[in-house]
Amino acid sequence: MFVNYLIGIFVFIFGLCIGSFLNCVIYRLEKNKKITGRSFCPHCKQQLEWQDLFPVFSFLFLKGKCRYCGKRISIQYPIVETITGLVFLLIFTFFTEGEYRSGTNHFFASAFGRQFSIVQFSNLIFLFYIASSLIVIFVYDLKHYIIPDKVLLPAIAVAFCYRLFENLLNWALIEGWEIKIKNLAPLGGYLLAALIGSGFFLLIFLVSRGRAMGFGDVKLAVLMGFLLGYPNILIALFLAFFFGAIIGLILMALRKKNLKSEISFGPFLITATLLSFLWGEQLIRYYLSLFYF
Repeated sequence: MFVNYLIGIFVFIFGLCIGSFLNCVIYRLEKNKKITGRSFCPHCKQQLEWQDLFPVFSFLFLKGKCRYCGKRISIQYPIVETITGLVFLLIFTFFTEGEYRSGTNHFFASAFGRQFSIVQFSNLIFLFYIASSLIVIFVYDLKHYIIPDKVLLPAIAVAFCYRLFENLLNWALIEGWEIKIKNLAPLGGYLLAALIGSGFFLLIFLVSRGRAMGFGDVKLAVLMGFLLGYPNILIALFLAFFFGAIIGLILMALRKKNLKSEISFGPFLITATLLSFLWGEQLIRYYLSLFYF
């Protein structure tokens, strides 16, 4: 248990570092620059030294200002770093608790467990990658009302290939490569979820001629399907529209938006995706409990 706490701290710090990189990705996407290269101040373009690159801590130490030109650093940087660290920690906690509930611990596995832990470790890396992509999309769409294909399309491709790989590896470990119809059920669930999500948004896009829903949301729903599967995709869609309606009403009450104003829907989809991934089964059970006593 103590070891898991130490690993959890490491995962959070790792998430902070990844969040710092995601800030770089977001900025360079905005400026249409290559992702590679040294970090620099967005105002004076001075290359940053190692002491300027500690996630969150450098921002606090420098009091939110550039060491070289003195101009204010956007609050986006520590927020994205902190959120990424917390999301990584949530995923790790959910992942390890799932292992304990199933009676195994992928860090201390038996001989057969070590063989199977390859799947578990790759699953964790896959989730970290998808979470990172979703965070970039969240911030970019919130700021620019655009879901960047440079981030979304590779994430869709990785998600599909990983789900295919996951099924093939399960066949090898459990069925000895003997393919049966029942083996296709997990992959079919993800494909069905992607079809439901993207089909629903595509219908809205076509009927409204792009006024009510952008095509980027249609593509984002494909990624949601490959991540969540069925029926969690239904929970995510419900939560996204619920959150969107609540925030929309609040913004209209504050006179920040009106019925004709454009609102980024991607952040609602991504928030709903995270909640559905972590607690989708509990939400479904709670919903069903309202009808069956």
